[in-house]
Amino acid sequence: MPVAQDRLEQLQVLKLLQSVRIEDVDQIEKLTTHGVPYLINYSEPENGETGLHLAACKNNEKMISFLLNLGASPNMVDLKGRTPAMRAAEFGHTQALTLLAEADTDLTLRDSEGKGILFYCIQPTKRHLECLQIALKHGASVNSVSKDGQPLLYVAAETGLDNMVAALLIAGADPNRAHANTGQTALHAASATGSVACVREILEAGADCDALDSENNHSAHRAALNGHFEVIRVLAAYGADLGKVALDGNTPLHYAGQQGFGPICKFLSQRGCPSMLKNKEGKTPRLLAKDNEHKDALKECRKAEKQSAKLSKGGSRTAEPYAIRLYDWIQEHEQKVLNICYQFDPEEEDGSRKGKMTKDNFVMCLQTINCPVDVEDLNKLAQIHDPNKEDAVDYPLFITCKKFISKQFMVVLGKKKKKKGGKKGKKKKGKTKIPIPICTAPDGPRTKHGGPPSDYVERYVHFTDNTRFDRDNPPSHPIQDDSAWYLNFPDVSYMNISDAAKVGDLETLKSAFARGVSVDQRDKYYKTPLMAACAHGNIKVAAYLLQIGADINARDNFKWTPLHHACHSGQVDLVKFLLENGAEMDAQTINGGTPLMRAIESSREAVVELLISKGAKVQLENKKGHTALDVAKAYADPRVVAIVQKRWDEIPPPVDKKKRGGSPRKKGTKSAAPSKTHMPSVKNTPDKKQEEPPSTAPSTGASLVRKSSVLRAASALGIINEKPQPILYTPRRAWITQPTTDDLLHEREVRRLRFSTDVDFADYKPAFQKHITLKAEAMEAEDD
Repeated sequence: MPVAQDRLEQLQVLKLLQSVRIEDVDQIEKLTTHGVPYLINYSEPENGETGLHLAACKNNEKMISFLLNLGASPNMVDLKGRTPAMRAAEFGHTQALTLLAEADTDLTLRDSEGKGILFYCIQPTKRHLECLQIALKHGASVNSVSKDGQPLLYVAAETGLDNMVAALLIAGADPNRAHANTGQTALHAASATGSVACVREILEAGADCDALDSENNHSAHRAALNGHFEVIRVLAAYGADLGKVALDGNTPLHYAGQQGFGPICKFLSQRGCPSMLKNKEGKTPRLLAKDNEHKDALKECRKAEKQSAKLSKGGSRTAEPYAIRLYDWIQEHEQKVLNICYQFDPEEEDGSRKGKMTKDNFVMCLQTINCPVDVEDLNKLAQIHDPNKEDAVDYPLFITCKKFISKQFMVVLGKKKKKKGGKKGKKKKGKTKIPIPICTAPDGPRTKHGGPPSDYVERYVHFTDNTRFDRDNPPSHPIQDDSAWYLNFPDVSYMNISDAAKVGDLETLKSAFARGVSVDQRDKYYKTPLMAACAHGNIKVAAYLLQIGADINARDNFKWTPLHHACHSGQVDLVKFLLENGAEMDAQTINGGTPLMRAIESSREAVVELLISKGAKVQLENKKGHTALDVAKAYADPRVVAIVQKRWDEIPPPVDKKKRGGSPRKKGTKSAAPSKTHMPSVKNTPDKKQEEPPSTAPSTGASLVRKSSVLRAASALGIINEKPQPILYTPRRAWITQPTTDDLLHEREVRRLRFSTDVDFADYKPAFQKHITLKAEAMEAEDD
C-alpha cells in the first residue's frame, strides 16, 4: 500500500481524491498520466483511502469502472486493512461490490481485526443480504474467524438475522464452530437473543443441541436467563437435555427462578430439569425465586419440588417421558406430520378428507420423518387412536396429543383459564363486596397560552455561567449574574405541584405562587402541596407553605388531613410542628381513622407518645368499630401497644347517670347536638361596614388644594409629568441563593438523623411501608 510521503506526493494524492469526489474525469486522467508514477494506487496519509475506496463508498459505478481501467488495484487496503469491496459491502452497495468482485478482487482478505468481507455484510437490510450472496458467489470464506475468536456464523446469530444465518448455513458454515475465548456456539448466541428462527435454522443444519461453553452453560441456560420461552420449547422439540448443570451449579431452572419467569419454570421442571438441586451458593431454584420476590416462579418451583419428592418416595408419574418428548416434537413439526399424512388420505370431491389412515401407514409415516419414538410406542399410539379396531388411525386426533398427555403438560400461553364454580357448579353464597371507586379529579382545562392544567406548574431551572459562578462562589450581588443576557434559557418543562413539594423544590413552588397559583392547589387525588410535603416528611417545605397561608386542615379524597400524612411518614418533629400550628388532632378520615391510628400503623412510638401526651383520644372508633388499641394490637410492635394500653387503662370508666343522686333535669328545649361528620369550615363574610377601613378621602364639602396655574400649564405642555416615572431596574434573571456544598452535606446529615441512614439507598422505604413489609415477611416465614 503506497502511502504519500513527501509534500509533492501528498498534494497530488489529495488533488486526485478531490477530483474523484467531484467526478472530474479529465483532471484524474491528467494526474495519473503526468503525475507521480502509480498515483492511481496511492493513499492519503490520514486514513489510507485511495480513489477506489471513495468511489466504492459512494456507489459510483462509472467512477469505479473508470479507475479500474486506469489501473487501480481493487486489493489496496486503507490503514484499517479494509479493501474497497469491504467498504462497498459495509454500506450495502450491491452495484459497486459486483463491479469490484468481477475485477478479480481477493475476497479472502481480512482487515486489521481479522474480519473478512462477510463480516461487513452482517446488517439487517436486503441490500446487505444481496452483498452477502455476491461475496459468497465469488469465493468469500464462510467459516472465517476474527482475531478475537468470533466465528462469522456466531456474529450473525448474535444479531438475530435469520436470513443471514440461513444463507451462511446453505453456503456450508459449520453450525458447531465455537467462540475461541468463551466456547459458545452460534446456538448459544441465538438462544441468548431470543431469535427462534435462527435457533430453528441452526438446529435443522445439524447443530449439537447439547453443546456446552467453557463454563458448562447450555443453550437453555442462555434462553432461561433472558426469558425466551419459545427458544426453550424449540430446544426441547429437538431433544435437548434441559437439565444440564453449569460449573457454578446452576441449571436453567435456577436462572428462570432467579429472573421470575414462571411459565419457563413450569416447562423446565416438567421436562426433567432437577428442582431440588443446589448451586454452589447452596440455593435451590425455589430459594432464588423467593429471594427475588417472584411469586409466579416461586409457586411453580414449589410444585416441582413436591412432585420430585413424590417420585423419590415411589410415586407414579403423571406422564410418560416419551409422551412429553413426542408432544414437544409434534408442536414443532405439526405441518410436516400433516403433509406426509395427507399423502395417504387424498381429498374428496368436496375438498374434505377422511382423517383416517391404516396403522402400518401411520407408523411408516412417523418413522420416515424421524419421529423420536420407538416402534413399540408408535404401535401403542396407533391402538389408542383406533378405539374401534378398524385399522383406521385418527391422525388429526393424534396431532392434538389429547389421548396420550394431560393438559398440565401442554403449552398454553396468553390464555387465561376459566375459573370453575363451587361444588356441583353452584356459586358460593356470601356477602357481595362492592368495590369503592377512588374519587379522582378530572383533567382540568389548559391554562393561558396553551399550558397544561393548573396542577402542573413550570419547573424552575437555575442556570448560570459556570465559569464565573457556582454554589460555592456566588456573585457578590444577585444582579451581578448577567448570564441570562448571553446564555440561552433552558427549555420550559412542567411538573406536578405535589411532586415539587415532595422533592423540596422551593424555587418551583415560589415561582408558581408568584404567577398566581393557589397555595392549596389540588392534584388528581385532591392532595394539596402541604399534604405531599407531610407525606414525605419534608418539614422545610411544610413550614414555608404554612407561612404563606396553606390550609392546615384541608382534606383529600379520603378525607385525610396533612396531620394524617405526617403521622404515616413517622416524623415526630413534623407532627409536633403541625400540632403547634393548629392542626386538628382527632380528625377522622372517610373510614374513621385518626392521626393516632396512622402513627400506630407506622409503628413509631415517639409519634404515638407525642399525640397521646397532647390529648389524642384513644377511644375513638373507625367504621369497623376498632379503636386505637385494636389497631395497635393488629399492626404495631409491643412497645407501641404498651404505650396505647397504658393510656387506655388511665381513662376513667363511664359514669351511669341513672345511679347518680339528685332530681332529674326538667325537659326543655334541647340544643342541637354537634354533627359527627366533620364539615369544612366556611369563613363568614364580615360586614362591609366593619371591613372597610376608615376613609382617608376628603369629604364633599372639604376645600380642595388648588394647584398652581403655572404647574398646570407646564403639565399641559408636557414640560413636567405629574406622575413620577419608576426607575426600578428589573434584571432578566437574578441569582437566587443556592445552598453551598457544606449546606448540602449538613442537610444530608440531618436527613440521616430524621429518616435513618437507609435514606441514602435506592431501596429506602418510608416508615409505614417498611413496617408493613417486615410484618408481611414475618408472616410468610411462618407459613413456610
